[in-house]
Amino acid sequence: MESKLFTPVRIGPLTLRNRVIRSAAFESMCPGNKPSAELAAYHTSVAAGGAGMTTVAYAAVCRSGLSFDRQLWMRPEIVPGLRELTGAIHENGAAASIQLGHCGNMSHRKICGCKPVGASSGFNLYSPTFVRGLRAAELPQMARSFADAVRLARDSGFDAVEIHAGHGYLISQFLSPSTNHRKDEYGGSLPNRMRFMDQVMEAVMEAAGNDLAVIVKMNMRDGFKGGMEIEESLEVARRLEHWGAHALVLSGGFVSKAPMYVMRGKMPIRTMTYYMDNFWLKTGVRMAGNLMIRPVPFSEAYFLEDALVFRSALKMPLIYVGGLVSRAKIDEVLDHGFEAVQMGRALLREPDFVNRMRREADARCDCRHSNYCIARMYTLDMACHQRLGEELPACLQKEIDKLEKQG
Repeated sequence: MESKLFTPVRIGPLTLRNRVIRSAAFESMCPGNKPSAELAAYHTSVAAGGAGMTTVAYAAVCRSGLSFDRQLWMRPEIVPGLRELTGAIHENGAAASIQLGHCGNMSHRKICGCKPVGASSGFNLYSPTFVRGLRAAELPQMARSFADAVRLARDSGFDAVEIHAGHGYLISQFLSPSTNHRKDEYGGSLPNRMRFMDQVMEAVMEAAGNDLAVIVKMNMRDGFKGGMEIEESLEVARRLEHWGAHALVLSGGFVSKAPMYVMRGKMPIRTMTYYMDNFWLKTGVRMAGNLMIRPVPFSEAYFLEDALVFRSALKMPLIYVGGLVSRAKIDEVLDHGFEAVQMGRALLREPDFVNRMRREADARCDCRHSNYCIARMYTLDMACHQRLGEELPACLQKEIDKLEKQG
């Protein structure tokens, strides 16, 4: 069967030159919550490297949605910088997308400027901090914040938006029975738990109009006992299809409860704490990190089995993400009927990997899945240790070598 990889694909009003999309893997390249030259240079390199579209990650729709101090925050004053970014991407032949979301309870007052909010009140160990459940009267305005961010994305020259409804962020917190303990019309049954998502999607689709593609990232499973499973997630997908989403990105896991279910492999705890500034956080993670961040074995295309269930149940365009590092596996995924694929760590290791796949039918990225890039991301920028241009401290190199030998 002839490869679909380098054939155009249509997602709503948008046509991509090929079927590879750089996934919305958080770059941590936005000091002051605004785009930087570093962010532009990275996404331009991915566009020049042959990707059909590159996705800027992940932009908070309002200040309370910030979880990092090096994360984008959508507001009018950053539009000129974003226009420079999208212009550079377009000059290199790729489309530009931006992921829009709200972190919900996964923040801290010093980052988001207020007591963190979520679907329900409680205490979040991820920060750690106390969290206030959003009042029902606040939710329509929160939904409008997503729509406002969509309009800013259009003004900034983006071709698509990706609404983040997975990974335990705010929309996901409403959807999941594990984090939604509400007793009002937004809690309990699945239709009630989808009510906030419904409000967001109604506002987003109106703001997107006829010229902006709307993609939604969602969980197939939350990745832990008591979270959402495939049966309910299929109903969420059908609801998103009803709202007119142009494509779904099929993911899984909760950053706060099952982070390695999202990424797979092990987290280099020593590396993570090496870059931390806060002494108490550094000490706590060093002592308990291996208990809180449980390893999940990596295998190529680790979400494919679940994603095939969605492919057989839905008619809408679906985008596969999760553990793609070779052209052979990408071809296999596309032959299963997925319209496109997303790649994260492989395009961090090798931004021009798509061009190499065009030249080499057996191309395979040599990302070693030690997750150094993720461990570093929480304090500095997301970067591959094989591309740093500097030697790692001996203690970190030892940890990374050990994890890579374990596979």
